[in-house]
Amino acid sequence: ELGHSKSQFYRKIKRLTGKSPITFIREFRLHRALDLIHNQQGNISEIAFETGFNSPAYFSKSFNDIFGILPSKYAQMCQ
Repeated sequence: ELGHSKSQFYRKIKRLTGKSPITFIREFRLHRALDLIHNQQGNISEIAFETGFNSPAYFSKSFNDIFGILPSKYAQMCQ
């Protein structure tokens, strides 16, 4: 539909963002989750599922890898 092959799409995203499409999407979702946690828009599990993560444990690991803090600790800081 976009007029590009999967390989072309991958190269364009990589060139524009410096990240693979998977990494770019995961980080986008994590930044959205950060906003939701900051605004207290639900508990950690709800936010994980709302932002597209199927496992709260994987969400917490990914969040910690990117931001250097567990989402539960970040939520406590925002209260």
